[in-house]
Amino acid sequence: MDPKLVELYDTMGFIRNPDGSLTRIRENTADPTYAVDPSLVLTKDISINQSKNTWARIILPRQALDSPPQSKLPLILFFHGGGFIVAGPAEPSFQDFYRAMATLISAAVVSVSYRRAPEDRLPAAYDDCLESLHWIKDSDDEWLRNSVDFSRCFIMGESAGGNLAYRVGLRASASCAELKPLEIKGLILHEPFFGGMERTESELRSENDTVLPLDLTDLTWEVALPLGVDRDHVYCNPMVEIKANPGMFDEVKRLGWRIWVSGSKGDPTVDRQVEVLNALQNMGVKAVGRFIEGGRHGIELSDPPKAKELCIAIKEFVES
Repeated sequence: MDPKLVELYDTMGFIRNPDGSLTRIRENTADPTYAVDPSLVLTKDISINQSKNTWARIILPRQALDSPPQSKLPLILFFHGGGFIVAGPAEPSFQDFYRAMATLISAAVVSVSYRRAPEDRLPAAYDDCLESLHWIKDSDDEWLRNSVDFSRCFIMGESAGGNLAYRVGLRASASCAELKPLEIKGLILHEPFFGGMERTESELRSENDTVLPLDLTDLTWEVALPLGVDRDHVYCNPMVEIKANPGMFDEVKRLGWRIWVSGSKGDPTVDRQVEVLNALQNMGVKAVGRFIEGGRHGIELSDPPKAKELCIAIKEFVES
């Protein structure tokens, strides 16, 4: 096998077997920064579906349990990144970001796990994330019932999680009556991980990017997408579906949902994000964008000042 491919598989924590299958040999984790005082939040984990081994981490500002009913918190249902392949709610590098969201936005954050590729290719992750919405609306968890305003729910995701939030949001919009008393107000798509067969300018500029080089993103989609499809499948390239079905957001518009799309101009996937944002706006969706100069994919997970700026901007979106 090409030594570069071997290195890429190792980067993702896999080895490729002679029959072409992959074996996960380790979980990749990044070191936490511990910039946000852990004592500022309360955290607990709850099972969602034992048969799938899916679960959620609930993060609340510490004062939430002491607040009167009229000060219940908005809910941010968060889908983590990791290319649909690695990481989970317990990933150490995510913990500060959860704390920053909970404290700076003043919100309840529920980060959910989902089945990952290659053991479970897409759409398994979409199914699990949609199931988490139904789990929340039926939950008898005391923290959620006493501290969360179910009428102010935002579905958010970062990177691959942004892709999940986009597609799960579309699916949820078609069955919102089934989610009562949970009411979704909008989607927060932070640097959503989209792709396609034809290279964009930002992808070509970033062939040797230190975080998302092209060969790594190609390999990620090869591992995550259903067998036999290419990167113009709608799970990867949403523009294929948008161009074919311009009315696909009619229900989102009827519900009055708002959609936020954000990222960094130094991110290889930024052109995809801007293209989707422009398409949403052209269809009359209440969509707004925020793209910082420079930066890189996932910068907020390791740069506390950037995380703070992002959370303050999200707070304005949530409260607007």
